[in-house]
Amino acid sequence: MAGKLAARVLSDVFQEVIILEKDSETLTPAPRNGVPQGKHIHALLHAGEHGLEKLFPGITDCFHSSGAVKINSTKDLAWFHHGVWKFRYDGGYTTTLQTRPHLEWHIDQHIHKIANIKVLYKHSVTRYVYQDEENRIVGVEGTDSSDSRFTLNADLVVDASGASSLSSRWFKAHDIHTPTDKVEIGLTYVSQLVELPIDKNRDWEIKLLYPNPPAEKMGGSISKVEGNRYIVTFIGYHDEIDGKEILKNDKALLELARRLPKSDIHEELLAAKALSSVSIFRVPHILWRKADKAQNLPDGLLLIGDSLCRIDPFFGQGMSIAVLEALALQGIFQNQQGPQQRSINAFHKKAGKIIAPIWKMVLTEDFRYAATKGKKPFGLPVLQWYAKNIFLLSAESPKIYDSFIKVMNLKRPMTILMHPKILLRVLKRTK
Repeated sequence: MAGKLAARVLSDVFQEVIILEKDSETLTPAPRNGVPQGKHIHALLHAGEHGLEKLFPGITDCFHSSGAVKINSTKDLAWFHHGVWKFRYDGGYTTTLQTRPHLEWHIDQHIHKIANIKVLYKHSVTRYVYQDEENRIVGVEGTDSSDSRFTLNADLVVDASGASSLSSRWFKAHDIHTPTDKVEIGLTYVSQLVELPIDKNRDWEIKLLYPNPPAEKMGGSISKVEGNRYIVTFIGYHDEIDGKEILKNDKALLELARRLPKSDIHEELLAAKALSSVSIFRVPHILWRKADKAQNLPDGLLLIGDSLCRIDPFFGQGMSIAVLEALALQGIFQNQQGPQQRSINAFHKKAGKIIAPIWKMVLTEDFRYAATKGKKPFGLPVLQWYAKNIFLLSAESPKIYDSFIKVMNLKRPMTILMHPKILLRVLKRTK
């Protein structure tokens, strides 16, 4: 996702942009082997959806006209969070529900219309072309679909290959220190596409049952997607879900649903028809590589997306972070003055500023479990106390929930939740 978005914005300022994709081309919206998380629930937050529309004008209409589900963000979402249901009301916000393959396929169609972007499928990069004297990366080497070697020279190399990226291994081999925050969360995803019978009493389009930590480690969701289907997803922190056992048991999803804090998803699944096999995806840890603070980072290399930061996916922020990074990249390169390396450095610094508050917000929740290991945010107990009260007040006050929605969807900074009126409500609640 981040690589495609980077290609889009760089096509405005470079003569040619080449995307090296290890997978085959998909001719329909279908899952790809290179995106194992693609079979699980995905979401574009408001900032991500609005930003994507800026990058690809008209793409939101394409989503909807081909079956993606447009919902009222606060009315059609039933969200059980920290032991309470969020207040449901019409806030005037919309969200698009769709599968990851459907979203990505439409991005592909827009990418293919850009004349100076070339996509080379079934191409795997194995090493960088590196000029040691200048400490500069000037291209890549790898193998193509026929297992033949290839070399591509480039003015700029963008690594969007994910958390286990080529760059991380290359840095280690070349003794380049990149400060990295790593937090162990032991997260397991289990998902399946299902068909649900028509129910006139079903008053939601997406339902989230989030665990109330630290006692509860499992959560679940069920969301309508294109094709009048639903995707059901379970998550378990710190190995609460045994993936191997799940695959052996035909009734595994029903058993998982029974373990959730509410029976809602279990009741829906009793009459559900499976439309796909069960998929499992593990996220043992999240990490943030601070490229802007790296020592002796080679010139000519730019990191983006999960190559910089892999966030806890259950909060649905990963794709939206990629969009925000792409917009930042666009602004920096379109206004580039001086050497290109200055723009690369400016982007890494800007990306760090995008990631920092989101990382802090996620860790505030992940560290509610004693088994979570890693560097804790400063003032964590106070952050957790305040966040918990905001969550609980979101079940009572549409105004507080509205502010929380803006923060959660990356449209406003967390500081709006410290507004004097909200702070007063929190203090009154805890007296």
